[in-house]
Parts: sequence; C-alpha cells; structure tokens
Amino acid sequence: MKKFLLSLSLFAMAVAATGCSQQAKWNHKQKQAMRESLKQYRDMIYLQDLTDPEFVIFTDGVALDIEEAYPVYTAFMALPGLNDTIDMFVVTEIVDQLDADAHNMRHIYPYRMLVAEGILPDKLTHEQQREFYRCFAQKVNSEYATVEQFVNAVLSDTTNDSQIAQLQQQCANDLFDWVVVIDEVVTEEPANQK
Repeated sequence: MKKFLLSLSLFAMAVAATGCSQQAKWNHKQKQAMRESLKQYRDMIYLQDLTDPEFVIFTDGVALDIEEAYPVYTAFMALPGLNDTIDMFVVTEIVDQLDADAHNMRHIYPYRMLVAEGILPDKLTHEQQREFYRCFAQKVNSEYATVEQFVNAVLSDTTNDSQIAQLQQQCANDLFDWVVVIDEVVTEEPANQK
C-alpha cells in the first residue's frame, strides 16, 4: 500500500510539473506578436542587407532565444526594461552570427555603401564582391582576436583612415588594383590677413 501511495504521489508531482510547464510555454498568437515586433529592427545597418528569408531566420532565432530565456510570456511582458531586453537579444544574435561566419560583414559594410565611400569600384560582379568580403574577413580575423574587439572597433570607427578602412582599402587594392587616393587640400591664409 505504501508503494502504491508513494507511486501515486510521484505520478501526481510529475503531472503537476508537466501541467505547469505546458502553461509556461508561449502560445502561437504570442509568438507571432513577438516576431511582428522584431520587424522594427529591420532598419539596423546589419539587418538592412539581409534578404527577406534571411531576416525571417534571424527574427525566428531571436524570438526562440527570448522564449527559452523567459518561458512565461506574462512574466516577460512585465519586465521593467522590456525594450532594452529585446535590444540585448537582437545585438547578441548579431554578434553570434558574426562570430559564426565573418563573411557576414557584407551586412555591416554593404557593397553600395563601400562604393559610395570610394573604397570599391562600381559594377563589381557577385564573385568579385565575394572575393572582397572573403579577403576582408581574413584580414579582420587576423587583426582582431575576438568578436568583442571587432565590435568595439566598428563602434569607434568614425574616420576614413581607421584600421577597418585601411583593411578594406588593402583588399580593394590587392584584388582590383583599386587604389584609393585621398587628396589633401591645403588652404593658405590670404596675404592681407597676415
């Protein structure tokens, strides 16, 4: 009889734990709402260059990470810094993708932007663009030991002669004999103001 009662109480605890975990999961409507809210991040520089299917995969990954970290939807929605928490998950996913494949730098430094800045020539083929990003990724991987160092360099990258710009220019020159020449303009003070 004691074995039966003990078995019955263990079974009841297992059912209760299963019942609680079923309640904790997000429902379909809540998951859809989270994926919809992540669309506002589409204009971030890294995410702008993703194709629509790539962006869906990205948002699915972020949403899944949030669901795993906060299995109870109502508890997640009640967080005091909800938007900051979502921002953190988005940035973490971007850093994870950069860590996994350095060739994703085409999303941070899109081809059109590099043409506008005079780093790359216009009308490169897709293969030539891939060669450039492969070269650039190799140079970044050898220059920066961690993704955090690279992200810090990106965040502090405000000048044309930064280390990152120099790496881009080296690849452009090596691959396409495209030399970026920066003309220095020297202005002289008018003679009557001396």
